[in-house]
Amino acid sequence: MNYLTQLIKVTPILLLFLTDTVCAQQDPQYTNYMYNTMNVNPAYAGTKEVLSILGMYRAQWVGLDGAPVTSTFSLHSPIGFSNIGLGLSFVNDKIGPSDENTISVDFSYRLNFDNLSTLALGIKTTANLLNVDYTKLSIYDPTDPQFQNNVDNRFSPNFGAGAYWYSDKHYVGFSIPNFLETKHYDDNDRNSLAKEKMHYYFMAGYVFDLTSEIKMKPAFLSKMVAGAPLQIDMTANFLFFEKLTVGAAYRLNASVSGLVAFQLSDKLLVGYSYDAETTKLAHYNSGSHEIFLRFEVFREAEKIYSPRFF
Repeated sequence: MNYLTQLIKVTPILLLFLTDTVCAQQDPQYTNYMYNTMNVNPAYAGTKEVLSILGMYRAQWVGLDGAPVTSTFSLHSPIGFSNIGLGLSFVNDKIGPSDENTISVDFSYRLNFDNLSTLALGIKTTANLLNVDYTKLSIYDPTDPQFQNNVDNRFSPNFGAGAYWYSDKHYVGFSIPNFLETKHYDDNDRNSLAKEKMHYYFMAGYVFDLTSEIKMKPAFLSKMVAGAPLQIDMTANFLFFEKLTVGAAYRLNASVSGLVAFQLSDKLLVGYSYDAETTKLAHYNSGSHEIFLRFEVFREAEKIYSPRFF
């Protein structure tokens, strides 16, 4: 690989750390967002009416040096037969020399309406630890004081809120996972600064019964943050015989994706998606891969005849 190609491959990552101020979409992105809703909306906690455990792994822009790699683990459940839901999640997000660990606790309360729909309101509390190892960068001048001190376990708290209105056929949600603008590092002996802005999420989906054995669910998730373009994910999933899910997705001005998931049993769902870039970045990576596993524990003697499609 020649020097020019190497430079092109690492430039997007270096720009995150060499600019005086970084204000962009720092939150991890997911193609299978419909299975990972609690990560962006705390009101989702407990809405499955079962103990739901999710593990998800995403490798973005495979082949691009320093590209994002995100690992997610979450669980949530209603508390007894009350209208209260609790959730816990852990996210590890690596990009270039940075390594972030985020732990969140979610609380929700559900209001049931006569039309069989439910409005859930939720709050999220978050603890974030940031590490930046500058030795992982190929720095032209190793004596540059800007890169002499690594960032080690820099702690920052945050909190957020969300609303989620749903029934067996639809859902609509709005959330702000982090209200606080966080300065991840700001040392007196250098000018580098990384800020995390508020992200606004809006989501919706509807389930159509095409036949007695085939369901279709169009859905979208939009993410807005100051200083970055609007991000919109649009997805269409088809569920066959309550077992096989096949779908496609489009991320505005970014990528197209294929999705597949299989309900191995009433309790176990496994899924995979592949993203192909639609930007010039496609010349320097082989796409993004995402895999997830969801395990649900029902109450004793409870049987789910038709699992909710979201």
